[in-house]
Amino acid sequence: MDSKESEIKFPDQHEWGRKELDIAEVEMPGLMGIRKEYGPKKVLKGAKISGSLHMTIQTAVLIETLHELGAEVRWCSCNIYSTQDHAAAAIAHANTATVFAWKGETLEEYWDCTNKMLTWPGCDGPDVLVDDGGDATLLIHEGVKAERHFAKTGELPDPNSTENLEFKQVLRVIKEGLQAGHTEKWTKMANHLIGVSEETTTGVHRLNQMSAKGELLLRAINVNDSVTKQKFDNIYGCRHSLPDGIMRATDVMIAGKKCVILGYGDVGKGCAAAMKAQGARVVVTEIDPICALQALMEGFEVKRLESVVDTGDIFITTTGNKGIIMAHHMAQMKNNAIVGNIGHFDNEIDMAGLEGYPGIKDIEIKPQVNRYEFPDGHGIIVLAKGRLLNLGCATGHPSFVMSCSFANQALAQIDLWTNRETGKYEKGKVYILPKELDEKVAALHLPALGAELTELSKEQADYIDVPQSGPYKHQAYRY
Repeated sequence: MDSKESEIKFPDQHEWGRKELDIAEVEMPGLMGIRKEYGPKKVLKGAKISGSLHMTIQTAVLIETLHELGAEVRWCSCNIYSTQDHAAAAIAHANTATVFAWKGETLEEYWDCTNKMLTWPGCDGPDVLVDDGGDATLLIHEGVKAERHFAKTGELPDPNSTENLEFKQVLRVIKEGLQAGHTEKWTKMANHLIGVSEETTTGVHRLNQMSAKGELLLRAINVNDSVTKQKFDNIYGCRHSLPDGIMRATDVMIAGKKCVILGYGDVGKGCAAAMKAQGARVVVTEIDPICALQALMEGFEVKRLESVVDTGDIFITTTGNKGIIMAHHMAQMKNNAIVGNIGHFDNEIDMAGLEGYPGIKDIEIKPQVNRYEFPDGHGIIVLAKGRLLNLGCATGHPSFVMSCSFANQALAQIDLWTNRETGKYEKGKVYILPKELDEKVAALHLPALGAELTELSKEQADYIDVPQSGPYKHQAYRY
């Protein structure tokens, strides 16, 4: 690794970043336990790991865990607003990874950073990939597709063939590579790559879709559906960081307000609980009758967006889907209604439609907080331009809950690397980590909270048909 290759914004913030890293390590017992167990063995020695995941203080602890386990690491953020510049500076200064990330990237810069993170000088590419949302995985697969088409027809991809601003940049990066003579870059990278561990619900959906169609070129581990990721990051992390982002962005009083949570999956459950705890009157929207019934059992109203669009004070999307709040919805909202997203992607809120609304005025209150004023004079406040508000307007999830998520990531990376020649994982398939590892991640965090586990007797274990040492639940159990 060469720290001089890193591209960051404020290298002089490295001391501040290191001080926060030192605090975060104490709050991340899962990763520190993995360092203690696997570090002396250097189980990742020889592995080249590329990561596309929010470049925060917590991610820095993951990066340095992978480094301590013997890996070489290149990293970029998976969101234009989520980088904490002092975290990037600390990693680049320590030379524990080569980093391409800063807060407030343009889309062009973002995809250039993703390209650089995947491009390893002197070899075909990374051995293993850490992905959050599937952007890096997408770029590789689209690159392979374009190279095959180019080899047959000589035709270059056309960025103007799509109206999607992100995909325009994907096609641009691939086109520029082909024009520079790199006609097999992505094909060689895909052939070389052992696999990917994916962090998010929507990213996993993408992997499963590609696998079902026979299009997935990699082995994949679904980290998102580990219980210690899904329930902890998605519920408890959002329960903490949603109100944090809203308060830092606006200082608005949440108590008494009508807060509309769009979606009641795990993320929505955490968000609704947080708003209820703050004294908000919470309304949930849902497509799923089971989730809708769960929301009702927790005391929330379940309505369609159209029923509450003109009376809500705060609107938060949590679905991981697209087209949830459209421009025509926002035009109907009350003056200074707050609109934000904490689902993974940036397409839940129709930002293109809002910014193209006839006569709209975009007034920046401060970075990542914008008031959009309609021609009649009323306006709405949009957080982080529709991207993750908890990372754009605050610092994301706290260290302890990210220790759970990232312990799963580290274990997945170890498993992919150490089983690269055993046949345990097949290309084109998506796997989840075994329940033994899920329970191990949880167990690593218990001592820090002073917990004492009760032990099963042999008779008790036999009675419920589980091993004395676990796993303690059958695979079909829903936590």
